[in-house]
Amino acid sequence: MSRAILCPKCRQLIGSEETVCSWCGTSRSAPIWHILNWSKGTMGGDWAVKSLITVNLIYYAVSLMIDMSGGFLSPTQNSLMLLGATGTVPIDYYGRTWTLLSANYLHGGILHLVFNLVALYQIGPWAETEYGTSRMFTIYTLGGVAGYFISYVAGVPFTIGASAAVCGLVGSLLYYGKSRGGGYGNAVYQQLSGWVISIFIFGLVFPGINNWGHGGGLVGGALIGALLGYSEKKRETLFNHALALICAVATIAALGFALTKAFR
Repeated sequence: MSRAILCPKCRQLIGSEETVCSWCGTSRSAPIWHILNWSKGTMGGDWAVKSLITVNLIYYAVSLMIDMSGGFLSPTQNSLMLLGATGTVPIDYYGRTWTLLSANYLHGGILHLVFNLVALYQIGPWAETEYGTSRMFTIYTLGGVAGYFISYVAGVPFTIGASAAVCGLVGSLLYYGKSRGGGYGNAVYQQLSGWVISIFIFGLVFPGINNWGHGGGLVGGALIGALLGYSEKKRETLFNHALALICAVATIAALGFALTKAFR
């Protein structure tokens, strides 16, 4: 039996026994090109999630422009290092602490990229609905930093990917579901618990997965979600908007610095 998922088009819940969305009729196995179709569906209003996906795509393209000899549509480790991969090697040997931010926008291949962007496409608008745009972006940013900091402390030498940040959003929604309770809250918690189990199994089966980053992102996202609160408890404040702006400026600075270093 399939598990319940969010509809890839209208964001409503598709039950485990349903093959199509009862709200809009979209198949639960709708093609991946939905994530690139900005002009149709509810995705048109999720400008923050669209921006995150777009930056990830652009940064991936740049990594290929620098050097794609690592394999089919795969940048080399040198290219990723130049653009801000993180871990004990970049931080301890080169003093690149800013890579805790930039690594969230780097990917090692097309499958790595697609997997993370599909997850972001599913989870991002959901987190934005429950927390608001500013808090969602803050959780995404700081959740990714938390994940990569934990993996750094654990001794992971070299790591990249948006999965730590996406796990931050998952963690925040786990907190939301548990805190809210009731029929909807419990459904959210159960749905996201399935994601966590899948992430854990995926990390055990496939080599090279940064489980420390995933775990750190989950815990960090839950803590940040608890500290910031969600929309049903309190509206976003000037502090929330200012914190999101600080995260945006820091991210732009890290990515921009990486680009200037890579193309010098």
